[in-house]
Amino acid sequence: MKQLFVSALDTLYLSCIWVAGFAILCMSLIIPWGVFSRYVLGAGSQWPEPIAILFMMVFTFVGGAAAFRANAHIAVTMLTDVLPPYLRTVSAWIVDALMLLVSGFVTWYGTRLCVETMGQSISELAWLPVGVTYLALPIGSAITFLFVLERRVMGPQEHRRLMRYEEDGHAAEGAN
Repeated sequence: MKQLFVSALDTLYLSCIWVAGFAILCMSLIIPWGVFSRYVLGAGSQWPEPIAILFMMVFTFVGGAAAFRANAHIAVTMLTDVLPPYLRTVSAWIVDALMLLVSGFVTWYGTRLCVETMGQSISELAWLPVGVTYLALPIGSAITFLFVLERRVMGPQEHRRLMRYEEDGHAAEGAN
């Protein structure tokens, strides 16, 4: 059962990586189009900015969940590095408890925000409900919640090859 849970979260992790990568690719294409249309064509499009912001939110919250699982996020460990091992363990539990609390809060209230704003639309994109633009918030937070639970139940996953694939490539290059 545990292996099935980890395998499902591996699939979710890879999905997060691909979704975040797709979002940043789209952002990288949309922003230059907005600049080109405004300064070269002389008629700025209204859609690039809100769509780029939407992709930025997807990249931030979904990519942030993947970064958390791979322990690739920014962390200031100056204080915890000098603690004795027992206190390091206690502080890790406290951090994970706070992460569960925050990600649960954002999932719950982010979902409520999406539902309550689904009837509104963005002025530049009348076809796009405001609630859709906020979806990355509860989805990314719910995924983070699952990854924190996994860390507490199964242990950290950042040592696995799936999370550190780039290190294998560099090691192979150095050996040649």
